[in-house]
Amino acid sequence: MKKIVIPLLLGLFATIPHHLPAASYKSIIVNQSDGSEMKVTIEDDMKTAVAEGNLVITCTKGDIVLPVIDIKNWTFSTSAGSDDVWTGIESPTASGTNCILNSDRIILSNLPEGSTVTLCSIDGRIVKNSRAEGDYELSISELPKGIYVLTYNKNFKKHGLEVMAGSSWTDSDYSNSWINGSHYRSDQIQTLNAANKISWDNTGTGASQWGIMSFFGRVAYNFDSKYLVTANLRADGSSKLHPDHRWGVFPSFSAAWRISSEKFMENLTWIDDLKLRGGWGQTGNQSGIGDYAYLQRYNIGRIEWFKKGGEGDSTDYANAVPTISQANLRTSDLTWETTTQTNIGLDLTLLNGRLTFNADYYYKKTKNMLMNVSLPAGAAAATSIARNEGEMVNKGFELSISSKNLRGGAFTWDTDFNISFNRNKLTKLELQKVYYDAKTADVVNDYVVRNEPGRALGGFYGYISDGVDPETGELMYRDLNHDGKISSSDRTYIGDPNPDFTYGMTNTFSWKGFNLSIFIQGSYGNDVYNASRIETEGMYDGKNQSTRVLGRWRIPGQITDVPKANFKLLNSTYFVEDGSYLRLKDVSLSYNVKGKLLKKWGITRLQPYFTATNLLTWTSYSGMDPEVNQWGNSGTVQGIDWGTYPHSRSYVFGINVEF
Repeated sequence: MKKIVIPLLLGLFATIPHHLPAASYKSIIVNQSDGSEMKVTIEDDMKTAVAEGNLVITCTKGDIVLPVIDIKNWTFSTSAGSDDVWTGIESPTASGTNCILNSDRIILSNLPEGSTVTLCSIDGRIVKNSRAEGDYELSISELPKGIYVLTYNKNFKKHGLEVMAGSSWTDSDYSNSWINGSHYRSDQIQTLNAANKISWDNTGTGASQWGIMSFFGRVAYNFDSKYLVTANLRADGSSKLHPDHRWGVFPSFSAAWRISSEKFMENLTWIDDLKLRGGWGQTGNQSGIGDYAYLQRYNIGRIEWFKKGGEGDSTDYANAVPTISQANLRTSDLTWETTTQTNIGLDLTLLNGRLTFNADYYYKKTKNMLMNVSLPAGAAAATSIARNEGEMVNKGFELSISSKNLRGGAFTWDTDFNISFNRNKLTKLELQKVYYDAKTADVVNDYVVRNEPGRALGGFYGYISDGVDPETGELMYRDLNHDGKISSSDRTYIGDPNPDFTYGMTNTFSWKGFNLSIFIQGSYGNDVYNASRIETEGMYDGKNQSTRVLGRWRIPGQITDVPKANFKLLNSTYFVEDGSYLRLKDVSLSYNVKGKLLKKWGITRLQPYFTATNLLTWTSYSGMDPEVNQWGNSGTVQGIDWGTYPHSRSYVFGINVEF
């Protein structure tokens, strides 16, 4: 494949109105992203080129070289000037092809058969993509200000092929030992020999060793730059899995149709790019299990050598040795967890890059889920086993929109918006059909999460609360099986931590060196289990309580929604709350300092900035933060707030200096 690139500074001409001749402009003022300004006098036979990421302006005083990435925008200074402005182009790579640039169009001639002309903005957005051969004209008078790159590819009879292959290897080896000493005389001497007590049970050794090796390759083919096919193949081998099953092979395929390049789209000038794409592929996962997951491991139990045996105890504690017990069962068939994904998407760019839409629908099915399965007491010598245990489905829709709201002046405004809908369902479990997780406070001593086939992960499980009994002050629980008593058989699903959708939006404003970015994010339809209220409203011990308990039930006949002190605590809907929220996640303000002294001092960028994070949150949730989970990044436990630290609010002042 032969690729020829013709970079052009098109933004200069895009700002020139048709009725106003180019001769009326005497100079151009280039505003750089660091806040500096450069004024270039327009001359006869002035030429421009882009080479190695730099804009090169050739004039009588010599070449002016500016990094393209540092150019923000430009304006014109009007007065009398030369007749022929910016008529030349230097493009040493354009061998055999002639390129003429004037105030409102680009003219290419002698294009080889099978050429494709593409006009891209400097950020990679496709503005125009057309098949061409021989002579070709491209109007630039209606383009918005900016820097564009014009390219054309010469393929072999409309065919293009790209092949890539590689490999990677990661090896990790880690070990540690520790010992704990206490009862020091003072903090002046902190060596272990100065400790009067050496802990017998807080001393140990740890080790971790694992490796993964990968081979990968890609073949990409396109026909006429309109029909694109890509095939990928990846092979991974992990030491965490059994030697007979540690290698997994994961293929993927994708195809795309650039509809905007078809002849029937030529008259739809308001559509810059329209592409329909789809794909199928597999990925492997070996995380979530230990480094030696398939091996049989043992627990070491140390004996209190200083302990005195009671009456009838014949153990020789003084000369005892550690005990060894089996920790797990060996798994001889442990292999890769595999996710198969099918997706279809649409990309659309309109109005000279002012609007961009990306839409995707996906369906993911995960098989051979890696899980640590608890075994019934007495079923085996060990209590757990690592297994490829289940299957799960994720499906959803994602939409993103980018808009350049205001352009053409000193003030600019851009908006990026995204929204995501995801549904997951656990479809299969083999050895253990139901998993309970997330035990709450000791006074409750029961799990609040239940996972089973046919339901989404992380569902809250417990009792339905029907309010406070005005006669007894007890929290009333619903008798679901109608047997006249409240028991474990009356439990049901009481909440879902999975949101209906999540969303985010970023607005970016720029004006005369000032840059302001505002990012908001949110979630709708998710529940939070506020286990913190068990501690702050339970009234079962001497802990400090929230002011909510001031409204608790005190006398028969009192109507209230807060039960009496020391009421019967169970995991119930009483602690389930709506976790929907909208958060002002990030606000950033910066200013690009201008000045001739900066260049004298060798400073290319001087930018003071201020950033604020987690400023405001709008939510009906009564806790500190609806975006928390006591169980961290667990995929099976979500949305539980139990004394969990909220996201911190932060303010950062700083300055960026580049030389």
